[in-house]
Amino acid sequence: MPSVLIEVRKKYSIEEEIGIMDAVHLALQTAFKILPTDKNVRLIVHEPHRFAIPPNKTNPEYYTHISIDGFIGRSLDAKRNLYKCIVQNLETFNIPKDHVKILLREIVPENWGIRGGQAACDVELGFKIDV
Repeated sequence: MPSVLIEVRKKYSIEEEIGIMDAVHLALQTAFKILPTDKNVRLIVHEPHRFAIPPNKTNPEYYTHISIDGFIGRSLDAKRNLYKCIVQNLETFNIPKDHVKILLREIVPENWGIRGGQAACDVELGFKIDV
């Protein structure tokens, strides 16, 4: 049930935008073993002058910042796998691996309201967190 925000500086076609969102979601399915239907992914396209990036990037238009909020409890191996899968999946869109920044924030389930205002710790999620 991670919540994902992808921020880019380049205008993509609708198909490419959907593909980028799907690529990140597929990485979450692979690494974190979430359900395919457990999709909460947003994409924001910034004007380049409103999205400052490190000056050493060779293709600044492809810089991609991904913020993921998820439940605490995934193993370090699962996180490493997630980061690797994301950058590999984004290569399809010519996004260089060193132009992807991923920020993973872990939240305890009692701080996440879902399914009609219930604390996530009180709900059967349908997937394991401790992967």
